[in-house]
Amino acid sequence: MWYLVSGIIILGVTAAIIGYFGNRKRQPTKNSETETAGNNANPVVSGECCGQHKICERDRLLAAAGKKIEYYDDEELDAYRGKESDRYNENETEEFREVLYTMHETDVAGWLCSLQLRGINLPDQLKDEVLPIIEEQRKKN
Repeated sequence: MWYLVSGIIILGVTAAIIGYFGNRKRQPTKNSETETAGNNANPVVSGECCGQHKICERDRLLAAAGKKIEYYDDEELDAYRGKESDRYNENETEEFREVLYTMHETDVAGWLCSLQLRGINLPDQLKDEVLPIIEEQRKKN
């Protein structure tokens, strides 16, 4: 009888330990969110949110939301507020592309955050062009 009770207790303790460490591995830490690039994780450059990932650093966005939105000589893009990223035609995409390629590479992450705070979605056609710029800047820092 004691063997059965001891076995159940040992089994319960083992399951609790496995469950604790298993959950701990699945929960992303702040460091893993900011250090992982690719697979739509969190390519963050110079502490700014680039807006091109699924899990955003909410603290930084909330802090940025309280600040005045910074414009990158792109006020004309406000006309696209609320437009879905897959709904842009080539001329509209070209407006975004012109702004992107006329700014300094170190400003791209801030520009994307500005777009996000303004409710402007980056056209899908540009996402493949933007992410390498963000990743390159991240490697330099």
